Amino acid sequence: MSDAEVASFLAEERTLTCATTGPRGWPHLMPLWYVARTPPAEGPGPRLWSWTYAASQKVRNLEREPRATLQVEAGEEYALLRGVMLECEVVIHRDAEVVAELGEEIFRRYASPRGEAPVRELPQEVGAMVAKQAAKRVGLEFVERRRASWDHRKLAGGY
Repeated sequence: MSDAEVASFLAEERTLTCATTGPRGWPHLMPLWYVARTPPAEGPGPRLWSWTYAASQKVRNLEREPRATLQVEAGEEYALLRGVMLECEVVIHRDAEVVAELGEEIFRRYASPRGEAPVRELPQEVGAMVAKQAAKRVGLEFVERRRASWDHRKLAGGY
């Protein structure tokens, strides 16, 4: 996929699988909701961000080894499979204000049906819940270092 196709794909999909290295050396795979943010000038884009509980196994793994492989995929039939795999360095953000802002952005995105723009404002009770959770969570910024992508729809049946 081209950079534009990857950006479009990541904007329409909703769940990534995050692989970190567990304490016994085995891959630790977990699903995460994410938002795609415009990257800084020095890197490819978009930059994916997620939030999770600070005490989670994936955060402990990332504290020990700050690298992760992400996969976002779609399609059920072989001819329709497509996806993106990103090898990333991960920055863990602990500032409660940064985490709360990220949490609100994630909830605005997922409050809308797939394919629709994020809602502009969250209901007050959702905003309060996000603010309360932010104290127990961290933001994960995935800094892309290498990418692989595939789109079997382009193969036109020629495998």
